Amino acid sequence: MKKNIVLIGMPGSGKSTIGVLLAKALGLPFIDTDLLIQQSQNKLLQDIINQEGIQKFLKIEEKVVSQMDVEGHVIATGGSVIYSPHAMSKLKQRGIVVYLELEYEEIERRIKNIKTRGIVMEKGCTLWKLYEERVPLYKKYADIVVNCSDKDIEEVVETVIKATLY
Repeated sequence: MKKNIVLIGMPGSGKSTIGVLLAKALGLPFIDTDLLIQQSQNKLLQDIINQEGIQKFLKIEEKVVSQMDVEGHVIATGGSVIYSPHAMSKLKQRGIVVYLELEYEEIERRIKNIKTRGIVMEKGCTLWKLYEERVPLYKKYADIVVNCSDKDIEEVVETVIKATLY
């Protein structure tokens, strides 16, 4: 069985962008779980969050991620997948979980559309607070941590390939 490469990290860390290039470099199929969620609900992520609420969104995310039955894929997850021990357990069973670590300042620079991007965060929560809450969870679930600060996309892809020995 070929293991999946599962990318986790904060919104803006480059999971989708790096995932596509990683899949291309390795000749593997690519899955973006955010797109699967949108397709399953026929709505944008932000609309699901606004209309259904955060808890319902997290349940939908858990179900969609847990039902994926693939091997030998590159999978970019949504930043909130780490809130589901069940989904993370499923991902770890079939894959190598890679945390794309990025300094807070870089994430803040990259995220311009925080209100419309489909980020799971309670009203009144700041990006900094979200970062502080999530980083320990990303580290907890990661098999490999790749520091992406001061690296271009090609360097990150190369680092992930070497780290996963794919």
